[in-house]
Amino acid sequence: MSTPTAPTPLSGRQAQARRNDGLILDAARQVFLRDPRAPIAAVADAAGVGISALYRRYPSKEVLLQRLCADGLRRYVEVTEAALSPDLAPWDAFAAFLTGIVEADVHSLTVHLAGTFTPTAELREVVATADALTTKLMKKVHRAKAVRADLDLNDLPMLFEQMSAIRVQDAERTRALRRRYVAVLLDAMRPDAATSKLPGTPPTDAELGERWVAP
Repeated sequence: MSTPTAPTPLSGRQAQARRNDGLILDAARQVFLRDPRAPIAAVADAAGVGISALYRRYPSKEVLLQRLCADGLRRYVEVTEAALSPDLAPWDAFAAFLTGIVEADVHSLTVHLAGTFTPTAELREVVATADALTTKLMKKVHRAKAVRADLDLNDLPMLFEQMSAIRVQDAERTRALRRRYVAVLLDAMRPDAATSKLPGTPPTDAELGERWVAP
């Protein structure tokens, strides 16, 4: 049996580049949450890196925004794939999905960035994957009658956006408050909670998509 090959250590320059990339992305999330139209120089300042170091990795604000959105979508896919584990009962799968997406804070940034950049073909591909996985999960829980019958697939993005609006100065307190209201949401989605039909209709695909069209 062969011995696994140890990963090649990063050179000093490569390690520094990786650290800079992490600093830039973390700073960009915070900067653009506060102001989606902030200049890219504000990200460099917040990250504590030179503007040239930032431009070497992200040649434009557009590219940086696309990366942030792609990272969020990939995290969404990871959470949804985990919820689709055959080891989870339908209700447990749905609860894990809803809780995981809110705790990943995927929608806080995407809501702020909607319409501020042009989606790439790669982004559209990840969106299609995310949509397919969410559809699969919703079909699973509806077949099992694990959630109220009038809960629609297109209701979910709006619910996630509502949860992303819960934010206070303290990050841990924000997480605690979101967990509290996720619990309220989950109880409202159980089949026995449907004492009356939800009013109106869920958002259409066009209504969900129109927010990503740049003005």
